[in-house]
Amino acid sequence: MALSTKRKSVMLVVLGGVVCGMVGLSFAAVPLYDLFCRVTGFGGTTQIAESAPTEIGERIMAVRFNADVSNDVPWRFKPSQLEVELHVGEVGLAFYTATNQSTETILGSATFNVTPLKVGLYFTKVDCFCFEEQVLRPGETARLPVTFFVDPEIVNDRNLDDVTTITLSYTFFNQGEEALNSYLGEQAQLASRDIDGTTKQN
Repeated sequence: MALSTKRKSVMLVVLGGVVCGMVGLSFAAVPLYDLFCRVTGFGGTTQIAESAPTEIGERIMAVRFNADVSNDVPWRFKPSQLEVELHVGEVGLAFYTATNQSTETILGSATFNVTPLKVGLYFTKVDCFCFEEQVLRPGETARLPVTFFVDPEIVNDRNLDDVTTITLSYTFFNQGEEALNSYLGEQAQLASRDIDGTTKQN
């Protein structure tokens, strides 16, 4: 009887550990998947660099721009240019514009990818509006820049010899009222600190 009770206790401990492990894995799955996509370019996930490459290659790539919004984002969002051509390793600068056509302030966040998906490993952003959330008040228009380049190493990937055009796509999603209120609160605190700092200096 004592042995049976002991076995049950051990089993409960094991099951508890399994459950805790599954919960931990579920929380870790999202950041791990995001890391995997960024490292491999899986799903058209682009790369990020702090500076431009030192070499510019001879191969020329065309980069097209696409813009979408989710159903709950009443913005007019579009690229300022439809296409640019640049050498691999050459830094490009493009702009999008977004206008809030609603009567409410909206906090948006942009997801992005490139097609063909297999080129994601070589499409690199130096700076991008998508790195931060964007808030637009009613009727407000924002000019949104993205600085990028195509890694010169793409010429060494035989699987991409057929790629001459890359499409960079963004989709804006509404972050919701709670996130908006939190964002506005943080901005108000930062503004208050700046005012206090200026007052003390004077």
